[in-house]
Amino acid sequence: MTASSSPAAPSDAPAPSAPPARPVSAAPARAIRRVGLVGWGAIGRVVGRSLAEGDLPGAELTRIVDNRPLGDVPAPQCGVEEALDSCDLIVEAAGQAVIREWGTRVLASGADLLITSTGALTDPDLTRRLLDAGPGRVYFTGGAVGGLDLLQAVRALGPLDEVRLTTTKLPGTLEQPWMDAELLHRMRTATGPVEVMRGTAREVPAKFPRSTNVAASVALAVGDPDRVAVSVVADPAATLTRHVIEARGAMGDYRFDVRHRPDPHNPATSQVVPHAVLRSLAALTGRTGQIL
Repeated sequence: MTASSSPAAPSDAPAPSAPPARPVSAAPARAIRRVGLVGWGAIGRVVGRSLAEGDLPGAELTRIVDNRPLGDVPAPQCGVEEALDSCDLIVEAAGQAVIREWGTRVLASGADLLITSTGALTDPDLTRRLLDAGPGRVYFTGGAVGGLDLLQAVRALGPLDEVRLTTTKLPGTLEQPWMDAELLHRMRTATGPVEVMRGTAREVPAKFPRSTNVAASVALAVGDPDRVAVSVVADPAATLTRHVIEARGAMGDYRFDVRHRPDPHNPATSQVVPHAVLRSLAALTGRTGQIL
């Protein structure tokens, strides 16, 4: 026997209604970062003009600090103290001496500090004071090299057994007051690569305060400046500045080889550096789509 059922009679009851749509609330507006830029040189000019032209939503150039009269610049020029009254983010693009003199005072004022002259951080006492200071926060830009985020991640797995950095630049960009006549002659008459100095990432940036911030940046990523072996090479054929980072440990082997065009106004730095600073600023201001 097959069971059958009669079709149900149509119901006059209304069809259930869809649940009401949830109201879409606008995301809260982020506060605009008021940027004080210390230094109006090869790095500062590019960063400052980009901020002034509105290229970085979420940040505005509020003050410029430089010890020279600058004339026509896109924001009022003032001293550091006045900048701290007007700004909540200070960008250092003027050299290691600024960090030593003003770093902790900037952070104590409540302003955040973005450092480009990372060579200052090879001084362990200064580094400790900066990291302990506040309520402002201190940040470091990677500058002319990549791979630092990966090295920092690898560091969490354990110490690296070996880290080497070789930096090659034009001889004229590496000349320093401490060099003797013999070394200067070798550099000036070189027809090929000449090793100028070999040491650790603690030693080298102190000898080349405007040319080897990369060594200090690698040391920050690795967590130990004494673990990073650095070779500084002068090469008259180095039309591109070159940084080779090699690291090795139980978790893997790593090699990063970058070559940059030097800045035409200051060959000691690479053209890419101010754009690395702008990328760091974009991350600090919460720009969406950033690779972190």
